[in-house]
Amino acid sequence: MRILVVGGSGLVGAHVAEVLRERGHAVTSAARAAAPGVDHRLDLGAASAEQLRPLLAGHDGVVFAARTDEQRPLRRPIHPAFRRDMVEPVVRLFGAARDEGLTRGVIMGSYYTYFDRLHPQWRLPERHVYVRCRVEQAREARVAAGPGLPVAVLELPFVFGRAGDRLPNWAPALDRWVRSRSPLVAPPGGTAATSARRVAEVAVDALERSSGQDIPVADENLTWAEMITRIAGAAGRPRRAVRLPAVAMRGSLRLGGALQALSGRESGTNLTYLADLLLADLFIEPASGRPLDQAIRETFKP
Repeated sequence: MRILVVGGSGLVGAHVAEVLRERGHAVTSAARAAAPGVDHRLDLGAASAEQLRPLLAGHDGVVFAARTDEQRPLRRPIHPAFRRDMVEPVVRLFGAARDEGLTRGVIMGSYYTYFDRLHPQWRLPERHVYVRCRVEQAREARVAAGPGLPVAVLELPFVFGRAGDRLPNWAPALDRWVRSRSPLVAPPGGTAATSARRVAEVAVDALERSSGQDIPVADENLTWAEMITRIAGAAGRPRRAVRLPAVAMRGSLRLGGALQALSGRESGTNLTYLADLLLADLFIEPASGRPLDQAIRETFKP
């Protein structure tokens, strides 16, 4: 196969390209900025479908691996801005891929869509614009692709790992915290986690099968305290995270949501309701059981 990886210089995209080449497939890498290993500079947000078609021509499949920061505060209403960033470019990409005769695709999505299916009573798309746009992204991309181009959506939790100097976008702030003298605290609840290498392997499996499924990906399910404690150890500052009372978490996030609302701004994950997520067990079953120690060490080197 010949596969175009959009976001190929990022953490996950770089690993996808690596696994594809290991399995004997040809890779074209596109990214917003020039970087080693990037074949084409591409601003997907500005590119029209007609501009994308020559880039897609001659490929069998396409992987969308670009990342969106759901925590960035924007002026309300934020849904139009998130759609312009997350949904509309992906719809153009897969519509152009359909027109060029591609036969397989993968979108790197979020595990929030998995929990929306599992727990509709949580009303995640209604409460969080980021989740709403993830749902719209998957649905509308598949409509644009049509029946001849199955699109798998990988529903990703916290992803550990490193690709050159590329790290998870949430890692630097956490790294500074665990290396500081500040106490390590964690709320009840927890999260699924995986590695960038594992995500790449699942993505390439989906391409090889021409899968059109929703695929939740997890290696381990960790409480927040377990995850933070393991990160501190990997960073060379071993100490245990202590439990933060749920009422303190709810109070601080609701205050943050109120202050955002007063300023006329909002984040993709609404701070007013974010505590409900952080206090839940955001676990994916079954997890693969593959240990994450190496990926955590790669992310938080001493």
